[in-house]
Amino acid sequence: MRKQTACIGECMLELSGPTHDHMKLSYGGDTLNTAVYLSRLGQPVDYLTALGDDPYSDWMVRAWQSEGVNTNFVVRIPSRLPGFYIIQTDTKGERLFHYWRAQAPARDLFISPKAKLILKSLAQYKLIYLSGISLSLYNDKGREKLSKALKKASAAGSQIAFDSNYRPTGWPDLATARSVMENFLRITDIALPTLADDTRLFGVKDAPTCAEYLHDLGVREVVVKMGKRGCMVSSHRHCKMIATTPQKAIDTTGAGDSFNAAYLANRLVSKEPQHAATFANDLARTVIMHPGAVIPRTAMPAGRP
Repeated sequence: MRKQTACIGECMLELSGPTHDHMKLSYGGDTLNTAVYLSRLGQPVDYLTALGDDPYSDWMVRAWQSEGVNTNFVVRIPSRLPGFYIIQTDTKGERLFHYWRAQAPARDLFISPKAKLILKSLAQYKLIYLSGISLSLYNDKGREKLSKALKKASAAGSQIAFDSNYRPTGWPDLATARSVMENFLRITDIALPTLADDTRLFGVKDAPTCAEYLHDLGVREVVVKMGKRGCMVSSHRHCKMIATTPQKAIDTTGAGDSFNAAYLANRLVSKEPQHAATFANDLARTVIMHPGAVIPRTAMPAGRP
C-alpha cells in the first residue's frame, strides 16, 4: 500500500526574538513546518532528514513525534550537531536570517549509510515534497542521487511538489540556484512558489508570467503565493486569482510553509485547486497572527480538508 507523504529537508535549532536580549530557543525548517501542518490536517507524513546524536537532536525528534510526524527516516550521524540560525523580526513582522549550517548533518543525508534505503523508499509515497532550501543543502552528488530517485518515484506514480523558497545565502551564485531548481522543476507536478522568490530567481515580473515560466518547464499545476494579495492558481495554464483577507502580521515566519501544507492536504483528498487555495489562504492568515512558524494547536482554524 502506498504511503501518503514524504517531506525532505532540514530542521535546525532556532533562536528568535525582537532583540538580542529577548531570544527564545526553538527549532524550525521550511519542510519540517509543512510536515507538522500536514499532520495536524490529518495527513500521515514522514520526515526525511539527518541529525546528530546530541541532546538537542533528541529533543527535536521527540517534538516531531509528538506532532504525529513519522521519524523512521531521520538519520542520526554520530558526533555531529544540527544546524543553527537566528531570526530577527522587525516591527512589521518581516524577518532577517543568520545561519550556521556548514557542517549540518542534513547535508549528508544522501551520502549517509542509509541513503540507498531512503532513496529507494521514495517510490512508496503518494506525494513527495521538497524545496529549494532542501536542494541547497546537498552537493552535486547528493542532488544527482535525489533526482534519479524522484524520477523513478514519479514513474511509479508518486507526485512531486516543490517550493523554490529561494534564499540567496544558501547558494554559491544565482546561476547555480536557477540551474539546479529548473532541473528539479522539470520533474515537478505541483509548484508552490512565492512570487518575490521567483522574481529574484527567474526574473518573472508577475504571477501569470511566473506560472507560464513553470508550465514551460513541464509543471502541471502552479500556485503562486503573493502575501497580502492572496495567491494565483494555474492548472493546465488556466489562471485564477484567489484573494485573502489581509491581517496585521505579527510574524510571517512559516506562513508559506503552512500554506503549502494546507493546499497539499486538500489536493491529497482530491479537493479542487481553487478550494485548496482558499483553505491555504485561511491557514496562512492565521499563522501570521502568531509568533513562530508553528502556532499552538489551539490556534489552528477549525475544520480539516
